[in-house]
Amino acid sequence: MTDTISAPQALAPATGPIPQKLKRSIGVVGGTLLTLSCVTPASTLFVVVPDLFSSLGTWTALTIAIGSLLCVGVAFCYSELGTLIPSAGGEYAMVSTLAGRLAGWLVFVLSLLVVMIVPPVIAMGTADYLSPVVDIPAPVAGGAVMLLATLAGLLDLRANAWITGVFLVLEVVAAALVAVLGFAHGERGAGALVQGSVAVEGGGTSTVTAMMVVSGLAIALFITQGFSTAVYLSEELEKPRRNVPRTVLATLAISTAVILVPVIAITMGAPDLDALTAGNLGGMVTAWSNSAVGTFVSLCVALAIVNAGIVMVIQNSRVLFASARDKAWPAPVNRALSKLGRFGSPWVATLLVGVPGAAMCFVNLDTLYGVTGVSVTGMYLLVAVATLFSRSGAHRGTSAWRMPLWPAVPVVLIVVLAYILTQQETQYLLWTGGITAVATLYWALYLRPRRDTRWLVSIPEDSEDGEDGEGGEGGEDGEGGEDAEKGEKAGNAAA
Repeated sequence: MTDTISAPQALAPATGPIPQKLKRSIGVVGGTLLTLSCVTPASTLFVVVPDLFSSLGTWTALTIAIGSLLCVGVAFCYSELGTLIPSAGGEYAMVSTLAGRLAGWLVFVLSLLVVMIVPPVIAMGTADYLSPVVDIPAPVAGGAVMLLATLAGLLDLRANAWITGVFLVLEVVAAALVAVLGFAHGERGAGALVQGSVAVEGGGTSTVTAMMVVSGLAIALFITQGFSTAVYLSEELEKPRRNVPRTVLATLAISTAVILVPVIAITMGAPDLDALTAGNLGGMVTAWSNSAVGTFVSLCVALAIVNAGIVMVIQNSRVLFASARDKAWPAPVNRALSKLGRFGSPWVATLLVGVPGAAMCFVNLDTLYGVTGVSVTGMYLLVAVATLFSRSGAHRGTSAWRMPLWPAVPVVLIVVLAYILTQQETQYLLWTGGITAVATLYWALYLRPRRDTRWLVSIPEDSEDGEDGEGGEGGEDGEGGEDAEKGEKAGNAAA
């Protein structure tokens, strides 16, 4: 028996009970709104991009552009695998099905690391942008945002799509306003975008090297990373084979424009190189206009962060729900995480994401941006590897969206992403590697010895008419108890 479960095996009735399914309730517009909100362009622009300005200066826009170009290839991989394997498990379901259960488990750990760390880190940024109105300590503001996002995550997904859609409009307006002001107060020409310079402490400038750009690509990949949320929502998107690729590619295009255009404007409009390197975007907006406009932009960014928190909690809870459905944990944990609430959301998984996230806002997370960049790059690398198996064996004739230029796109991605990893700081590689090593031990000591009853990655039966029904709550392990495990053993033995 191999460690790979093919899609047909996962779907076959003989493998056990039909996996509990989420309700298909949103179309491509709602999915795009939710996915764009997870990218949260305005909060990314105001919270993450300043870190790039501090190290890359005038080459920040170039680095983001290169990262976005790489993300086109990544989006192709996600679109093909997301329609071939439409599961709330996202990356881990895709990679497990195609590249093996251990690879899928490692992708799950990397994705969980990303989605558990990022929301509280971004949420703490709320305090800075509420400061024109009220002074709140960053941990308190971040914790409040996480709890609010948790409450919203318990609601119906369709309602959340419209809530986040309203917030998204405000943050796009804020980003557009920054772009207009930056271009209107241009201090340097477009030539500055290709002349890598950054200010250094004590005065003077330093040249940005190509290797610094390569190192910064891990963060650049993270900046537009949220487009992968469409894959997590593939179980809840109507007509997933059509809507998943549309949502993934549309989100990447829109988010790149919303982030990159203001970055170009800021680079050209910053008063001097010192101001650009400092990355005080709120201060620049106020200097370009007045305090009222600066306050408006700051409040829009604060709402964008709340918006991002809501969508990230939704996404993360779906990952935990799917892992319980696929029996990644001991029976009581699986049973709890797979419970669906009144509105069809996995309420226990939602609480388990949001409440610890609020607590994490009181922990020092200064180094975790670096760990997140390494994790995102490693996750993309494994997804690209899995894409090489998407057209072989039983998957060759499966109905799915197919990317152009296969297999050249995933091969190039594998080479480039592996090289980017080698250029990251050792401490971030060690942190991520240590967590991955612990996860591998859990796999070796608990999951693999119970391979017939644990980590059974399942793909809910797809219905292109969008009329999938809702699954009821299961018994033992959340899926039918001992009878379910016996059925799974019989099915796996037959496979």
